Amino acid sequence: MGAFTRADQWAVDHLMPGASFHHAHGGLLNGLVPLLHSRWGSPYAVAANIITLPASFLLSLGIAFACSRAFGLALVAAVAVEVLCKELLTRPALHDGSFHIGTFDSSFPSGHALRTVIVATAIASVWPRRGRFAAAWAIGPIALLLLAGWHTPTDLAGGVLLGGLVVGRKFRAKTPEAGRVRGR
Repeated sequence: MGAFTRADQWAVDHLMPGASFHHAHGGLLNGLVPLLHSRWGSPYAVAANIITLPASFLLSLGIAFACSRAFGLALVAAVAVEVLCKELLTRPALHDGSFHIGTFDSSFPSGHALRTVIVATAIASVWPRRGRFAAAWAIGPIALLLLAGWHTPTDLAGGVLLGGLVVGRKFRAKTPEAGRVRGR
């Protein structure tokens, strides 16, 4: 709601070398359809498009449900919260020079970041030996989303926290201690 506007503006000015704000596309359809209106004009954009592809909504939904029904349902619930937040919350304006970056007005939390956390956790839970690979992959998209100018640091932190809350609840519910506490 504005508490971190200065940090986000600093990130826009200094941490987004691959950003092309004047040609940005936002909206629900772009979030649902992988690579729709994707920009390919910089190495950061190319890398972000490829590395974040498993975190696009339709692919992440397929991966999550393939790992378990619980992960698929958790992803749907998290995306519902994400969409609700994007509709209800508006941050103070961020600018690239004098250009108002309208796509950042309602970009909190990052859906790509929250889906990245859920997909990486789902893969690690089904294939524990791939846990390190899944964790390493999760770091890549989150960093690239910032470098390519798709999201601000607070968007990414919000997405990671929301994804962490969702998968944290799933794992807490699976532990024997959690069952005993709930049974009381």
